[in-house]
Amino acid sequence: MFCVRSTSTATHPCFKSSTEIQTSVSHSLSLHPHSFLPNTATRHTLSLSAPQNHAPPSPPLSPPHPKTPRFDYISSNETRLNDLYFKHGKVNLARQVFDEIPKRDVNAWSTLITGFARKGMLREVLEYTRLMLEEGINPKLVVMTVILDVTGEVRARNLGREAHGFVVKRNLYYHELSIQSALIHMYWKCGDVGSGSRVLYSVMKRNGDCWIGLMSGRLEVAIRSIVRLKRFQPGVVAVASLLPICAQLRALKQGKEIHAYALRHRFLPNVSIMSSLMVLYSKCGMIEYSMRLFDGMELKNVVLWTAMIDSCVENGHLCEALGVMRSMVLTEHRPDMVTVARMLRVCGELKVVKLGKEVHGQVLKRGFGLVHYVAAELIDMYGICEDVDKAKLLFSAIPVKGSMIWSALIRAYGYKEWYQDAIDLFDEMISNGCCPNRFTFEAVLSICDRAGFVVDAFRIFDLMSRYKVDASNEHCTIMIRLLTRYGKLDEAQRFLEMKMKRDMQN
Repeated sequence: MFCVRSTSTATHPCFKSSTEIQTSVSHSLSLHPHSFLPNTATRHTLSLSAPQNHAPPSPPLSPPHPKTPRFDYISSNETRLNDLYFKHGKVNLARQVFDEIPKRDVNAWSTLITGFARKGMLREVLEYTRLMLEEGINPKLVVMTVILDVTGEVRARNLGREAHGFVVKRNLYYHELSIQSALIHMYWKCGDVGSGSRVLYSVMKRNGDCWIGLMSGRLEVAIRSIVRLKRFQPGVVAVASLLPICAQLRALKQGKEIHAYALRHRFLPNVSIMSSLMVLYSKCGMIEYSMRLFDGMELKNVVLWTAMIDSCVENGHLCEALGVMRSMVLTEHRPDMVTVARMLRVCGELKVVKLGKEVHGQVLKRGFGLVHYVAAELIDMYGICEDVDKAKLLFSAIPVKGSMIWSALIRAYGYKEWYQDAIDLFDEMISNGCCPNRFTFEAVLSICDRAGFVVDAFRIFDLMSRYKVDASNEHCTIMIRLLTRYGKLDEAQRFLEMKMKRDMQN
């Protein structure tokens, strides 16, 4: 068990006794009740959780004492010396150098705290973070990441929640992916899958591309920590939260581990878990597993029917998806908005306009016509089936049009090869004050590619920065294909380099 041993305070004038430390901490807590500071329970957790043989015994902790100023700024040499001592395992010397700095800036504090973290001195990390906050210094990004990692390691969930609140309240790096990753990892290590998943989903909403890279290195550790912890027993909600993440990451091994855990704890059959498992296996190319799970459910609801349709569509089995749809219609289950949207997509892909019109009748009967994603699928379906007049009627019937609706009609014009009309519609969309999204740009750039509109493609691509849309691989690929076909190799090279840079960042 790691603990701080008592030694004579005469060995160094700045060290205090354990009693003095406890008094100092208690006083600090009373003065800073809203800061994320270690309380008694946290210190007890640290003493039980910290490694035993990570560093030689050190004198008791104490706040750094004030010195008579010799100069008005910190020498960068002292900070580098501090870092050097830590790298060579001279922890006490590093702490003494820090104590002798009369005016400590954020760099000095960061070097000390990250040095403690590298040596596994978890209590010192939390204690000196507290002291830094008391001096009114906001931690750097690296320190916030360290403190979140430490709270996860010692399973100090309450302290981690306070750290989370501190970051949000002070607006400190909250939108940095490294902080988001550390928060997710901290919550999952503490067994709080719900909070970790909420942070993850907030990242997904803001940045649909980056969250997979953010989680790919964390998932296996997180699942192993959660599933194997004896102290925390994940329930149905936790398991149902983890499975969609495994599905998006195509993490079949971890998904099977969670499936086995759910079987051992008799969570099945549970509709939420079963539907998530079906999606997981279908995304990993194992649709036969999805079908087996689906067929094994005696009582099927709309969620399971929709998951089965999704599984078939995901693997390109559109005819099978159509069969599932027809079977569902024969049951007493009424399709909801999500199921109707999936049905329309399948009808469009297969160009089964007759069945598409039947589903359209269900949309009108159920009052789903003004739901944007359902209306967009209807417009898409009629566009693919080259009934653009019907698509235009649906478009005109929607009083408030968002980017989803505009994008659907632009695609419909593209299917009909009304290329110039599609570009004009895009310009009309912007003039009406509707902001295009990444899918709108992808649709209109694809039309420029098919039509050979090089000048329009450049103009539209340049508009992406105005609307804060990052160029995706799809956008760059379209531009490269268009420019290469028309012999503009220098411009194509620029987009190729942009695509490669993005791939490296991801």
